[in-house]
Amino acid sequence: MKLSFLVLIMPLIMPLCLSAQTYEVTGAVKDRNNEAVGYANVLLLQVSDSTVVQGASTDDSGRFVITNVQPKTYFIRASYIGSTSNLIAVDVRKNTSIGSIIIEDSSIDLEGVEIVVRKPTVVRKSDRLVFNVENTIASLGNSWDVLRKTPGVIMVNEQLKIKNQTPIVYLNNRKVQLTNAEIKNLLEGVSGANIKSVEVIMNPPASYDAEGGPILNIITSKNITPGYKGSVNGDFIQAIFPKYNFGTSHYFKTEKLSVFANYSISPRKEYKDNNGYINFIDDNGVFARWQSTFNRTTRSAAQNANLILDYAIDDRNTFNITSNLAVSPNKTFDNISENLMRNAQNMLDSTFISASKLNIDQANLGIDLNYVHTFKKEGASLALNAHYTDYYLEQDQFVSSDYFDSTNNFTRNFSFLTQSNQNIEIYTGQADYLDTFGKLSLESGAKFSNINSRSGLDYFNVTGNTQTMNVSLSDIYDYDETVFAGYITMVQNWDKFSIKAGLRGEQTNVEGKSMSVVETNVQDYFELFPSLYLLYNQSDNHSFSFNYGRKLSRPKYQDLNPFLYFLNENVFNQGNPNLRPNFSHNFNFNYTYKGEYFLDVYYRDNGNFISTLSFQDNQNQTVREVRQNVLESTSYGFDFTYIKSITNNWFLIGITSLFHEDETFLAIESGNIPVTNEVEGVFLYLGNNLTLSKDGTFTGELGLNYISKFLLGSYVISETTNLTFGLRKTLWNNRATISLSSEDILGKANGTLTSTYLNQDNSYSPRPETQFIRFGFAYNFGNFRLKDSKRTIDKIERDRLESN
Repeated sequence: MKLSFLVLIMPLIMPLCLSAQTYEVTGAVKDRNNEAVGYANVLLLQVSDSTVVQGASTDDSGRFVITNVQPKTYFIRASYIGSTSNLIAVDVRKNTSIGSIIIEDSSIDLEGVEIVVRKPTVVRKSDRLVFNVENTIASLGNSWDVLRKTPGVIMVNEQLKIKNQTPIVYLNNRKVQLTNAEIKNLLEGVSGANIKSVEVIMNPPASYDAEGGPILNIITSKNITPGYKGSVNGDFIQAIFPKYNFGTSHYFKTEKLSVFANYSISPRKEYKDNNGYINFIDDNGVFARWQSTFNRTTRSAAQNANLILDYAIDDRNTFNITSNLAVSPNKTFDNISENLMRNAQNMLDSTFISASKLNIDQANLGIDLNYVHTFKKEGASLALNAHYTDYYLEQDQFVSSDYFDSTNNFTRNFSFLTQSNQNIEIYTGQADYLDTFGKLSLESGAKFSNINSRSGLDYFNVTGNTQTMNVSLSDIYDYDETVFAGYITMVQNWDKFSIKAGLRGEQTNVEGKSMSVVETNVQDYFELFPSLYLLYNQSDNHSFSFNYGRKLSRPKYQDLNPFLYFLNENVFNQGNPNLRPNFSHNFNFNYTYKGEYFLDVYYRDNGNFISTLSFQDNQNQTVREVRQNVLESTSYGFDFTYIKSITNNWFLIGITSLFHEDETFLAIESGNIPVTNEVEGVFLYLGNNLTLSKDGTFTGELGLNYISKFLLGSYVISETTNLTFGLRKTLWNNRATISLSSEDILGKANGTLTSTYLNQDNSYSPRPETQFIRFGFAYNFGNFRLKDSKRTIDKIERDRLESN
């Protein structure tokens, strides 16, 4: 406990620093014709790594003033709507006037027409890969498009994946607290022109929670210009059913106060079919063959509202309130399945048709309070955060199955009803301190979190109009989790070499109690999570890096509920209160040549990974899906990425990935025999981003990706191919944008999942609406050239709120 105590009190013993004299830097911004440029951005940059220190904007006459500047040598640069000046060195030892900064266009000449478009670049840092897209061809789309173009990111079953791990999406270092589908909808409504870069963090450093996988951090341009802007946007999607999205956002900033408000609604009707088979096996082989056809129609109208308020108390103290509210009232699932049951000779024995209706009401409220103090010593700051989440889910399900004999005569009916609810409250508090000592940076912090979840399920057998509670299938489950954490990170930079090392400690106390089985699950453990990042830039052409991190995966709250959720009486999902946290070791070696060729070799020991496994009970002829800790799991592979501007108006990303995935788990319906499920696969991606007009306002995209096969728990997914195409046109001096895109043109984006081993043999082919055409429109009003200040609530605890 001495070691855990030292780790947790580290932020309390970091030194505070003395004040220093500050000065002003003044000047003017002009264009190549010596005319003043109003509302241009002027930034002071660190000489060592070109990171932004301070900024200001010019007034109507092109003049600017940057105050409270520490005495030091800086670079200064001005920019305005894609045009930038050269870097100018300025030595600040007193109030300094630098005269005029001339903005020069980074331009491309296309048959005499000049447009401002720069090439995307990829920079390898010690702990992350940075894809710089600001004012480039790659940014001429929405934010979702930019993520899909980011090196190392692939699409599998409508989800973003990085080396078969689902990444956590951050926006300006704050976690986007939405489901995967909601994140996609959100980012499709945010212009890629607002994105400065995307950071791919395979092994997040110690300042991030130990829980979680890789991170995609979207960095937007900073807001430094006062004023008001707003926007409205909408999408029309034609798949099997039409779908709509509508949103509006408003942003207002004064010298001290900035307010951002956003609202969106997504009325949707979605269809999914799923055909499959189950071969039930005994000692003599297959004795029953079931074929099923499953159709689901979902209706929803999810709504999201955000309010962000920033207030600068003075030059060194800022206060922020961030609130997010997501509601999904009366979401319905209408399911119909037809099952043909045949004997070993493939002769029809009987048929049953199941109809189920699921109604969901869901609400998720999150509130953050943030305070940041910047000390007079350069690079020193203290940040405090308090957070609260209130999550509520109410779910009712009715299932009715009619059975028929081989001659289609009705034989019997089986019906049941379930009513469930869940309420989760999350409280967290966090403190982070940052200081610099020359080229050495130190960061430390501490965090406390408490999560309380209470859920219940009532199961009723239904006969005619009579409902009878089935106590054996009903339950109340209470879950309480408390985590204390502390971390310290050190960064040291030399001319060609840099090192970043961190250590995080977490003390976790868990108690889960099931009323039906009178069982209490208690966990009490302290764990350390080291991280190490090495970077060596041999020259401008050659860069090498290595990183290692130990990570943690905790069970989702709903996965711990020992409840049963039914598609019909023979197919259901089951919770597992005995799930244990999982610890993994992640290794990456990277080589970069000329910023265009990237080699990544990785190995991941996933440990007792929490996987989704499916088992068929041959005796009772049921199939259940459970979350279970596997015995062991490993992943390794080799990625090669090529990024190149082939011509001035053609930007290309090509990726080839060779990978291995395996999971060894207990086959609980096969005598608890260990079984290893593994694949060797290949992933290929080719993305083309094109400028189709001389003025750069008309762009296009053509993408193709292929995956030979993939591992998903006890299933192997067959090969998939996805061909996409899109066009985008800006109008009215960039105030409006229209877009047209098509997904899954070949109809091969969905694979078949098959599980075949020992006495298990089943398969299904899910077919959601991946083939569609989308038409989008967005209009900006007010001073729409202001940069965004969008943020979301950054809580790993909220990520474990599982959404339907």
